[in-house]
Amino acid sequence: MRIFVTGATGFLGRHLVARLEALGHEITGVGSRDCDLTASGALPARAHPAYDQIFHLAAWTQAGDFCLRHPAEQWEINQRINTEVLSWWMAHQRQAKLICIGSSCAYDPTLPLREDHYLRGTPEPSLLTYALTKRMLYACLLAARQQHGLRHLTVVPSTLYGPGYPLAPDRQLHFIFDLIRKILRGQRLGEPVVLWGDGEQRRELVYIDDFVEALVALAGAVDDELVDDLVNVGAGEDHSIREFAAEICAQVGFPAERIQYDPARYVGARSKRLEIDKLARLLPRRTTLPLTEGLRRTIAWVEQQL
Repeated sequence: MRIFVTGATGFLGRHLVARLEALGHEITGVGSRDCDLTASGALPARAHPAYDQIFHLAAWTQAGDFCLRHPAEQWEINQRINTEVLSWWMAHQRQAKLICIGSSCAYDPTLPLREDHYLRGTPEPSLLTYALTKRMLYACLLAARQQHGLRHLTVVPSTLYGPGYPLAPDRQLHFIFDLIRKILRGQRLGEPVVLWGDGEQRRELVYIDDFVEALVALAGAVDDELVDDLVNVGAGEDHSIREFAAEICAQVGFPAERIQYDPARYVGARSKRLEIDKLARLLPRRTTLPLTEGLRRTIAWVEQQL
């Protein structure tokens, strides 16, 4: 197949492109350095060839309190990106399946994080702007199917982890990479290890290769009548930050009792675990890497970057 990928140079994008190429597909990928998706008309010149699938991964966001500090920019930039991709798809690539990445922050944290709640309730206030851009992206996909009969799928991941995550010093990291880096620096350099929150907030992780396998499988099955147009991909279990920290400490040999917690710092939602009953029905033979092994591989990657 001919496949187009936005966000192809990001963490998920690099792993997805590598997997699709290994499967023998012809890939055209764009990243922020070679294609400014905030510019109107960035994609129509790429109208040919006709693609079979389009993976839209590009988004402007970071972890931590980034959403709190950039709410207006998050709205403007992400709406521009999404509008450019959607307009190009509807004008030039109607034969293609458009597979978009949703966000767990789009869910109302007081409701079960289940697919039929994606557009219901109010997202976590500190993540509201970014969450609503993801909801609006999904709403436009529904409208495109209703008006034009176009095919689409939205896949909502839990936090992804594994080797290859960008560890730029000016970038806020997703929690697991932040934990690993701080604990490794505490072990190597004797720096104090201070983690945000009280450590009781709960999160789940999905290993990057496991997510890519699920994403590719779901994208290939999107025409099946049994497949809905929005699917969560999670681990099926969550752990507290203290539990994640304890496992990392055990693997690197750092005393967990030396970790300090700062409950005054931003933590976002207290709990975030996706319901994956639909995923289990759609991919009943799906297998995943055990958390301890996934953390071992991720820690080894971070160690190489320090």
